[in-house]
Amino acid sequence: MSARQLELFPLHTAEEALGQLVPVSLQATDTVSAALDPFTDYMRQREFTENTIKSFLNDLKLFIRFLGPSTPLDACTTQRLEEFVHYLRFGRRAPCSPKSLARRITTLKVFFRWLADKAVLPTDVAAPLVHPEAVSPLPQVLSDGQVDALLEVTRSMRDALEAPDARPHLLITLILDTGIKKSECMRIALRDIDLSEPDRPVVTIRYDKPRQRFKARRLALPAEWTTTLREYLKRYQPRERLFECTPRNLEYVLHAVSTLANLPFKLTFETLRWTSAVRSLKAGMEEERLRKRLGLSKVSWQWVSPILRKLAEEPL
Repeated sequence: MSARQLELFPLHTAEEALGQLVPVSLQATDTVSAALDPFTDYMRQREFTENTIKSFLNDLKLFIRFLGPSTPLDACTTQRLEEFVHYLRFGRRAPCSPKSLARRITTLKVFFRWLADKAVLPTDVAAPLVHPEAVSPLPQVLSDGQVDALLEVTRSMRDALEAPDARPHLLITLILDTGIKKSECMRIALRDIDLSEPDRPVVTIRYDKPRQRFKARRLALPAEWTTTLREYLKRYQPRERLFECTPRNLEYVLHAVSTLANLPFKLTFETLRWTSAVRSLKAGMEEERLRKRLGLSKVSWQWVSPILRKLAEEPL
C-alpha cells in the first residue's frame, strides 16, 4: 500500500497560522467566563464549524457551573479538571454518554491549550487528561487476508476475458490507498486526476468552502492505478466526474465484491477508510502526516488517534 502524500503547502498553515490572528488580553486572574468571547473568536479564526463552536461553548458553560461563576482561570488546576471529569461520569443524575464525555474532555484540552499558547496560563493544565476507554465497539477493519481476497476478486473482474469491469478495482484501491471519504470520492472530477507522470498518479481532494479548505490535499496512488483508470475510462466514459453514478450504486458495488470475497460482513466506505488508516499506521506513517492524509482537524484527531492505535496493536 502506498504511504506517499504530496504536500499541499496550505496544510502547514491552515490550522497553525490562523491561531496567531487573535489578540488576547486575558489575565490569569480573569474568570473562566471572561475567556469565552475571545475563545469564540479564536475558534472562528481557526474555522471550527458552527456546531463545534456551539458544543464547545455549552461544554465550557457546564464547566463554569461546576466551578462557580467567579472562579478565576488560575484556579483551574489539573486536579480540578479531573474532578469535573469525575463529576461528568458519576456525579450527575444522567451520566454522560461515552461520546459526549470524549467531546467534553476534548473541549477542555483545546481551551486550556489555547490559554497556555497565549501565555494566559503558564502551563497546559488539561494536557494530563486522558480520554476513558471507549465502550462502543471498535470500527470494523479488514485483515490483510481479507484485503488480499478482495483485491483478488476485483482484479479478476478487471481482467476478465468477457465483460471486464475495472470499476470495482479502481474504487477499492482508490480508498485503500488514500483513505478518502465517500463524499470526497463522489466529488472527484476528472481534472483532479494528474497522470503527467503515469507511474505516479495523483488525485487532488478539493474543498470550496473556506472553513473546510484545510482538508484539501494531494494524494499519490500506486503506478498500477493508472492502468486501471484507463480501462475504467474506456468502458464508462465519464464526462466530468470520476464516478457519475449515485453513491448507492457504488455501495452496491462494494456489497457485491464483499460477497464474492466471502467476507463475513458487509463492506462499506467507512470500513475501507478505517482499514486504509490502520494499514498506514502499521506501515510506519507518522501520525501528523496520517492526520493530514485523512483530512482530519486536530480536534477530530484527538479522538480518532487512540482508536487507530488500538486497532493497529498486535493481538495479545
